[in-house]
Amino acid sequence: MATPTIARTPRGSDGDGTDGTGPSRGFAARVSLGRAFAPVPSEFLLIASTALILTIFGLVMVLSATMATSLAAGESPFEVVLKQSVFALIGVPLMFVVSRFPLRFWKRIAWPALIGAIALQLLIFIPGLGITNDGNSNWIRIAGFQLQPSEFLKLAFILWLGYVLYRKHTLLGTWKHVFIPVVPVGILVIGLVGVGSHDLGTAMILALIMLGCLFFSGVKLRLFLIPLIMLAAGVAYLAISSPNRMRRIMSLFDVDTLSCYSTTCYQPVHGVWGLANGGIFGLGLGNSREKYQWLPAASNDYIFAIVGEEVGLIGCVVVLALLTLFAVGAFHIVRKTRDPFVRIAAGGITVWIVGQALINIGVVLRLFPVLGVPLPFMSQGGTSLLSVLLACGVLLSFARTLPEQQLAPPVAQPRPRGASAPAR
Repeated sequence: MATPTIARTPRGSDGDGTDGTGPSRGFAARVSLGRAFAPVPSEFLLIASTALILTIFGLVMVLSATMATSLAAGESPFEVVLKQSVFALIGVPLMFVVSRFPLRFWKRIAWPALIGAIALQLLIFIPGLGITNDGNSNWIRIAGFQLQPSEFLKLAFILWLGYVLYRKHTLLGTWKHVFIPVVPVGILVIGLVGVGSHDLGTAMILALIMLGCLFFSGVKLRLFLIPLIMLAAGVAYLAISSPNRMRRIMSLFDVDTLSCYSTTCYQPVHGVWGLANGGIFGLGLGNSREKYQWLPAASNDYIFAIVGEEVGLIGCVVVLALLTLFAVGAFHIVRKTRDPFVRIAAGGITVWIVGQALINIGVVLRLFPVLGVPLPFMSQGGTSLLSVLLACGVLLSFARTLPEQQLAPPVAQPRPRGASAPAR
């Protein structure tokens, strides 16, 4: 608990109560309550408020999207949302606790966090722990809880990239300092998820994070293009090597959706129909029709379609506006900070959360093929929600390090010509 201190400072230029000419001496009391009660910057408030609103709105939409299917299965209509709420009740306080961690903590934990996250990701290969779902082996089950290790790998990868590029920021003009160890470790991390777990969507997000961190580190364009080409070639290989992925990608260009309705187009078509049914004002909260087992991933990857169907275009615009405000607050941290580590890591977190949200929404709008990435803050999935809130806590910790805005000194008014100087 902060202990209030009282400092007595003289008022006036000579220590008296007014302008330094009077005989009496006065003092002004200044009370300091410590750093715990220090005012936070506007970026802190913007990021924290948008994260809280999106999380609460997400819980409401998960409840609406899962009530019907839970009742049909003979379960409680609140079972799914209660599980999601547990992660929210853990993640939100954790976000504010993490925001108190000093900057040096994030720099020191970068290497241990990446090593621990990779070790956690390797657990998917252990029989009895790894879980396969729809061809992806990206989950583990420990003590009755199902986790997705790649969600924590994203944040650990960002902190590691920020620390390594920060330590080498004066040497990034040469290609070998850009490539080593960033590119080999990046290939390991992305390959572990894309090839080992068969999760192309998460692998693309990790590749996007790596490119974002390189961009915010100030790497020269000619050096930035080489990792970009390498990552694009790797993602193309992962897509071509899987016939199932190629069918989903090619169905995006199929004008006749009836030909693939029962195979690869079923979920994308119903997602678009859900958005179309909502119109401008929506059918009303809880009145979605697609959630009655027409849309298989209604509470997961296609939660935005349920938002559009129940609260209409207005609700979709509100979600996009909140994500925009979140991005504005995060990019203000990138712009105002004087620490290269903060700039790189904050930029990577922003690219992760905002980029993943745009990809998810693009999939629902059928601009992208189905990639299986959740909508941050809103999709059902405790690990995803917890990792995103933890990343927001890191951003809030960075926001506390921003330099205070200095007021400009008053400009002296010019004396009229011919006026004499004041007597001393």
